[in-house]
Amino acid sequence: LFDGVYPFYPQQRKAAGFDISTIIVIVVFLTLACSFLLITPGIRGRARLYWTFRVLLSLFVGVVIVVVQFTGDWETGWVQANTSYKSFSSAVVNADIGLHIGLEGVNITLKGNPVNQINETINYNEHFSWSFDANYDRSYSQGLEKGLPNPILYVAEKFTTQSPCAVHRQYRISGHYASATLWVAFCTWIISNILFSMPALVYGGYMLLVTGAFVIFSLLSFSTVRNSPMCLIQIGTATLHVAYGGSFWLTLAIGLLCFVAGITVVALHYLNLDLLKTFFDLREDKAEEYQEMSEVFVNYHFVNQGL
Repeated sequence: LFDGVYPFYPQQRKAAGFDISTIIVIVVFLTLACSFLLITPGIRGRARLYWTFRVLLSLFVGVVIVVVQFTGDWETGWVQANTSYKSFSSAVVNADIGLHIGLEGVNITLKGNPVNQINETINYNEHFSWSFDANYDRSYSQGLEKGLPNPILYVAEKFTTQSPCAVHRQYRISGHYASATLWVAFCTWIISNILFSMPALVYGGYMLLVTGAFVIFSLLSFSTVRNSPMCLIQIGTATLHVAYGGSFWLTLAIGLLCFVAGITVVALHYLNLDLLKTFFDLREDKAEEYQEMSEVFVNYHFVNQGL
């Protein structure tokens, strides 16, 4: 018994799946989307289609900006190898070892081929955080105490502060600034929606361009880790290589989408303002206003009496 833990014995494992924060953010935005869609029956004509498109597109941009901060696949890598399973044991297993790097830490997965080998279920997903309120080295030490499988500890050791790879600081700082920049992009996204609802269309377009710029800045911040060569991760006879993952490319797509939308709004403001007003349902409001004014009945008796 070591500090209340039996080393090198099966411990309670962390289940692989969605992060709770990601699920909460998605549920919140889905609730907002459903709430807005309930309003659509009260909107007439083509304005209903335009309004629905604007709302869903805007919410999609917002949810992606927030969700990617909690995902763990900004960089990913997989390798299948025959490797030793535990310390002080000669057992060798065939498994898929996965490395998933996010802004706040790294997830290391180990899944056996097949899952049940040597009388155990080999299906691990371990998270090691390097956010500023966490201690990566302590998490790694706790993994040693719990007797995590050798492949997980071997990969996790590459990101410790004492590792010769010296990538811990780069990933920690770049992830921190990328997250901070994305939160600024989220704030400018909120401001753009406020400006569109005022409506100050051209300024909303400018804020969309600012949102796209901050999203791209977050990608550039995270990409600075590539300036330092990644250590070779050799597992058995196979080598684990990492590449940009789904969250990175999704963030890039959102940044480009904000640029396209912002440029379109600004260009239409100067080139075809009527079309822009039609899309934001402003011309129809004016037409209805004029129509209501034209249907006003005048009592000429009171008018003549007043004159």
